[in-house]
Amino acid sequence: MSSTHKRRTDFHASNFMHFLIWTGIGLAVAWSSAAFAANLTDKGVTSHPDVSFTLMTNVGTNGMTFRGVGDAIDGVDNPTLKVPLNSVVQITLIDGDGSEHDISIPAFKVLSNHVIGKRASTVVVFRADTAGRYDYFCTLPGHRQAGMQGTLVVGNAPPVAQAPAAASIVLDPAEVPPPVGARAPKHLAFQLEAEEVTAALAPQTTYTYWTFDGKVPGPMLRARVGDSITISLKNPNTSHMIHSIDLHAVTGPGGGASVMQVPPGEERSFTFKALVPGVFVYHCATPMVAEHIANGMFGLIVIEPAGGLPKVDHEYYVMQSEIYTTQPYGFIGHQQFDVQRLLDEQPTYFVLNGAVGALTQDYPLHAKVGESVRIFFGDAGPDFTSSLHMIGEIFKNVYSWGSFENPPLHGIQTISVPPGGAAMVEVTPDVPGKYILLDHAISRMEKGLAGYLLVTGPEDKSIFHADDNNPAGTHK
Repeated sequence: MSSTHKRRTDFHASNFMHFLIWTGIGLAVAWSSAAFAANLTDKGVTSHPDVSFTLMTNVGTNGMTFRGVGDAIDGVDNPTLKVPLNSVVQITLIDGDGSEHDISIPAFKVLSNHVIGKRASTVVVFRADTAGRYDYFCTLPGHRQAGMQGTLVVGNAPPVAQAPAAASIVLDPAEVPPPVGARAPKHLAFQLEAEEVTAALAPQTTYTYWTFDGKVPGPMLRARVGDSITISLKNPNTSHMIHSIDLHAVTGPGGGASVMQVPPGEERSFTFKALVPGVFVYHCATPMVAEHIANGMFGLIVIEPAGGLPKVDHEYYVMQSEIYTTQPYGFIGHQQFDVQRLLDEQPTYFVLNGAVGALTQDYPLHAKVGESVRIFFGDAGPDFTSSLHMIGEIFKNVYSWGSFENPPLHGIQTISVPPGGAAMVEVTPDVPGKYILLDHAISRMEKGLAGYLLVTGPEDKSIFHADDNNPAGTHK
């Protein structure tokens, strides 16, 4: 083909595509162009869509969102888009914040062009030929997790039947025992039970966890230096594995694990004296130890110093870990443990408190402006160091390595916590908003690792405000 003929062909193709946009049939970049064409043509082409929506990308106090423009959805973040069954739907996406975005509706094989730069726009058109509720979202890394997702409702029929909700192993981070305070040493007894349970790892994805007391992490244990502590572990006869416990606060062989290997149907105990104050990890120490940890058998024991810890308004309990599965991240169905990925140190998931969305959808942390927030943080591993960071905040106090015998550091942006290590960090938010708790090995957000601290209260524009050149709807 001559270069002149090729240019003419490209010109005609380009003009034809512009014509499609102008007439309302639109431009849609689907995973399969043939599938997209069939979606419209199987039931007849129309020169005008039956339903039209305009969404503008937005970055504001609700994070990154699609904001409705016009009609009933005007000003609504991530509006629910309701359309009749078999209608031709047109969605115009406008870049309102200058970052790169797109919109995808996988159920209808819709994936738009990217919009890059303020006021850039693109259009998708598809036929909504199956009743139900479907996700729409931005596919760029991290954008969906940051809030760019909504729901498309097709038809008046009941929503597509959902499978029964899977059990949850997520421990509410607010489940923290009360402070010890300024009491004398005494004897304490803690009873734990190993539980092997199949539960939700991510939406529509399950996994078989091994846990202490059915939650990840296991319950926080709290005592003071000088206490005598008895730990009992029961392993029910429904278990398939031997389980045990090793507490890093213990001075003695195996951290207790040498006398705490508990077969199914049995119970064992031991007693130790808490000699050193600090925040310590505990975990199962039955071979393969890394497998037991990766499957969820870990927690924290806090040994307070004499006189107790300084008072704060809120205390939370958060642990990071990795999960190794045979199928990739995003797989729908039941995930199986993959020992080779564990040995190769190639985790499929990075999570806080055991599951994707645990501290964003299930149990975000809460505080008000000016309130002090303390986080007992542990890295269960089994393999990766955490670079703990809170976007938009600076840690006021950091007790590195979980030590209470050294004074805290102040004004810290990010703290490293190794596998099997812990820390205690404190913040006092000055302005309201959503603060993201994460590992600043930040690609791990794409494998599930993020949590929210949601802060309410009055704004302080002397500390933070958006300038007048920001688009409407941003934080001012």
